[in-house]
Amino acid sequence: MFTGIIESIGTLARIDDLGGGRRLTIEADFASELRVDESVSINGACQTVVEVTDTTFSVVSIEETLRKTTFGALEEGAPVNLERALEAGARFDGHFVQGHVDATGTVTRVEQEATDWLYDVTFDARFAAFLIPVGSVALDGISLTVARLEGTTLTVAIIPHTYEHTTVHTWTEGTPVNLEFDMIGKYVVRALTQQDDAPDPDALARQWLER
Repeated sequence: MFTGIIESIGTLARIDDLGGGRRLTIEADFASELRVDESVSINGACQTVVEVTDTTFSVVSIEETLRKTTFGALEEGAPVNLERALEAGARFDGHFVQGHVDATGTVTRVEQEATDWLYDVTFDARFAAFLIPVGSVALDGISLTVARLEGTTLTVAIIPHTYEHTTVHTWTEGTPVNLEFDMIGKYVVRALTQQDDAPDPDALARQWLER
């Protein structure tokens, strides 16, 4: 379990092709504190540490991970958001983030205002029911608030601290990002829909009001 509060920006130092999967080696300032089998969120995807040195740690990203995340497009030298797993009893500053990426989205607009940056991100329509205005969403592992929601486009407002201490400052139009929708919302939608039915946000709202 994670919170979406990014701990550090690491660097993808090496990629090894495994004939389908990829072994990723990450330079991180907390690498020496890790142990094998520990979980680390890399750009929002929970990965298992398989090797540790004083300055790096390695993970194996399997085919399923590459299909559902942006990891297949990562190149050596890329910056990545890092967060270690939540410790019991620690402060909970973001929201419930599992590190289970649901899908990828695409940055379609960047606008700088006086004190923030606005980013529009498009996503697949089948995930629309998992989002609400001013609800939570994780983008590349960052816990963010949905400032606006219009159809299949969500907007987030980025404060200067987040801009400077995550990979957000590298995002431009066309940048793919990992999306994880709010875990509680996903369970609610699942409970209110028939198996294999695509969730309809309007129908869910009517059903809730009727109850």
